[in-house]
Amino acid sequence: MKIEYLGHACFRIDGSLVIDPYKDGSVPGLMPLRTQGVKVICSHEHADHSGRECVEMIPGECDLDIREIPSWHDDQQGALRGPNTIFVVTNQAGEKLVHLGDLGHFPNEEQLAAISDADYLLIPVGGYYTINANTAAEICKTCGPKCVIPMHYRTDTSGYPVLDTVDEFLKLAEGLPVKVMEKL
Repeated sequence: MKIEYLGHACFRIDGSLVIDPYKDGSVPGLMPLRTQGVKVICSHEHADHSGRECVEMIPGECDLDIREIPSWHDDQQGALRGPNTIFVVTNQAGEKLVHLGDLGHFPNEEQLAAISDADYLLIPVGGYYTINANTAAEICKTCGPKCVIPMHYRTDTSGYPVLDTVDEFLKLAEGLPVKVMEKL
């Protein structure tokens, strides 16, 4: 499975599927997103995850299986920030990628069953709007992914000032198969 990190929580999978594109100006420090895809999916409708117009749709088939798992953007069943969708994406070779969107709570048993044993787990770690580094590390330890890719955190050049950097997560995730991706 080819995974390209486009910034914040946006990824392009196998050159065809774009997940959570951000709208122009929605994430401090990020240049406008201009990418291509055959299909676009968004975990929720906040501007930093729903920039469908920033993706040029190209002809072709998206041969990835996409399963949606309902969840919440906060730990109060959506009362603060609304719903969130977890995406479980499987390619023809059977590789499983899980994109947690802006997950704001520890998953329940049904959600854990759906996201466990992923080949790739794309997980928010910056806190404030999503789970924090501690909860993210606990989810990773519970789910047993083969590769953990942190997202939705502040860097030296981009991200919301209220978000944490990836550093705290990396300390807590010591021993886990973590890969910090560079933005294209």
